[in-house]
Amino acid sequence: MSECKLNHSKHDIQNKYDQQQEYLPEEVRELFQVFLNKEHPQSTLNTIFHLLKKYDLAESSEQQRRNEQLKEIVC
Repeated sequence: MSECKLNHSKHDIQNKYDQQQEYLPEEVRELFQVFLNKEHPQSTLNTIFHLLKKYDLAESSEQQRRNEQLKEIVC
């Protein structure tokens, strides 16, 4: 992923999650509910946003890689 100069808000994360949640595995969706109710550093929010961005268009191997990263971060 290329580095983004924008800072993504918690609201941005929620919107992106809402767009992609049907494509995410259940175990990741369950973790997100807890994650979204807590405060996080800006760098974490930016990383999460980019892992969710275009998730539905990613190949299965890329989705699996992102799932692992998402689980590490949101757990």
